[in-house]
Amino acid sequence: MLQKVLNAWAWVVLISMVIIGFFLVLAVFIVTVPFDRSRYAAGRTFRLVGCSTVWMNPLWKFSTDGLRIRDPRRPYVAVSNHESYADIFLISHLPWEMKWLGKEQLFRIPFLGWMMWLAGDIPVKRGRKESIVSAMNGCKARLQQKLSVMIFPEGTRTPDGELLPFRDGAFRLAIENGAPILPIVIAGTRRAMAKHTFQFQKTRAICRVLEPIETVGLTLADLATLKERTRDAIATAKARLHEELGLGDSGEPLGLHA
Repeated sequence: MLQKVLNAWAWVVLISMVIIGFFLVLAVFIVTVPFDRSRYAAGRTFRLVGCSTVWMNPLWKFSTDGLRIRDPRRPYVAVSNHESYADIFLISHLPWEMKWLGKEQLFRIPFLGWMMWLAGDIPVKRGRKESIVSAMNGCKARLQQKLSVMIFPEGTRTPDGELLPFRDGAFRLAIENGAPILPIVIAGTRRAMAKHTFQFQKTRAICRVLEPIETVGLTLADLATLKERTRDAIATAKARLHEELGLGDSGEPLGLHA
């Protein structure tokens, strides 16, 4: 019964914060857009709305550690493993702005999608070449504005906790623009809101930022090596985080089904 009450409260918090947050982000956008064409302030406000949602959710305890970016306007291509929708809330706790590459369907959701547009995030429709090209051009434009971009190279959430193959897009983008890859590792969110479920679960999750991987001097011939190096770094750090959190390989707490 307590779990049901807490889950209901978490949904009330989420829906309320999305609606209230939209008007807050809209106000920041209107005030700042004349001199902040990159929408840095609107984007940061949007991420803080996500952080506030977590703070008010009694079932989630999220934290970040690892590298702290000294210059928030040095552009990186940030890449992370993807376990659940809760990943978005967790990564939003990082104290610098990144523009997110996200599924086009999310941009159609009232209030939430409107905030994503105001924040300057980038929509992409999977499987549509023209949409992918447009999205990559959008990412390039953000990098040129001295903004980092955030991409899930697996392309979708893992169904079983295993790290999926990485796609080329983020690494091609980094090489072609001379931007460092910034690996980010997530652990613990899979149970927070697992794929194909809308149930919140009591969860402790951590987001860890790894050392950047420079791409200056690399060519597209180095793409596969760069992708493999990044995936290996994330896989190794993910296994270490699972040990720290007492999770099994699948991301579930050890002994949960004992």
